[in-house]
Amino acid sequence: MISEPELVGGADFDGREVLTEADPPPSAPRDRSRRPWAWALAGALVASALWGGGLYGYGRWSDGREEEAADLGGYGVVENLCERAGLKALGTVLGKRSGAGSSPSLDEPALAQSSCSVTFGEGAREQGVEVVYTLHKVTDPGPEFGALAKHYGPAKSVGGVGEEAYFADHGEDGGRMWVLDGQAVLELSTYHSYYEDENGKAVEQGVPDLSGIDVPMTQDALALLAELRK
Repeated sequence: MISEPELVGGADFDGREVLTEADPPPSAPRDRSRRPWAWALAGALVASALWGGGLYGYGRWSDGREEEAADLGGYGVVENLCERAGLKALGTVLGKRSGAGSSPSLDEPALAQSSCSVTFGEGAREQGVEVVYTLHKVTDPGPEFGALAKHYGPAKSVGGVGEEAYFADHGEDGGRMWVLDGQAVLELSTYHSYYEDENGKAVEQGVPDLSGIDVPMTQDALALLAELRK
């Protein structure tokens, strides 16, 4: 059997080789035949090390490193949002504040969120305001903010509050406002408490006129943003 000669360093023949009719025993693989496998293994090990390092780096990033480096603009995690949300401007339209309740807050490495429901007035004239405060600790909420706000219906842009804000007019039910300020997103919405008599018919509540509710809502949004930065 005639083997392929090495191209580097000239031909490499064994001078003691004897030609016989029987095939010679297989010779041990030469260094050149082992190099591709060795390089492949080395490449795999390097790639594995880089990938492992990437996962480790991402784990550290998602576990808090990026959170500490992110500029939250003075905003922090709030456990009881109702204590911060005075909503005095809305109170001048909806009536005396009569109650409030908070939902369980969320505080994770990437996101914190608190919500609060406040009632104004009593009985048939009872109105409600829902407040939701979300702090994005890692991702930028800006690119998605406008699309999410407009998802609930036609919304107009509101200037002078936060970096970007929208208001959706809900007619006699008031409206909803979304405010973006850096990593913080604030949402305020009004709603009615509807009542029915024993026959299942809606009871006339004599609700206040909620046209122009975006003005006091904007004032309360500004006040709450300032409170949340303390």
